[in-house]
Amino acid sequence: MKNRAFHLDKSNGKLMGVCSGIANYFDWDANFIRIAFVLAALFGVGAPVLIYLVIGLVASDR
Repeated sequence: MKNRAFHLDKSNGKLMGVCSGIANYFDWDANFIRIAFVLAALFGVGAPVLIYLVIGLVASDR
C-alpha cells in the first residue's frame, strides 16, 4: 500500500480545492465529487457546506 496524504488541489479546484483533493486522494473523477456535494447540499443530507468549509480550513494549514 502506498503512503498517501490528503491535500487540497488548488490548481485544479474550483473554490478551495476540497473536491479536487478528495478526488485525488481516492483516485476518482473530481466532477463526481462536486456533483455529490451539490446534491447533498440541495437535499439536506448532513451538513455538506459546513463539512466542505471545515475540510478547506483544516487542510489549508498543511
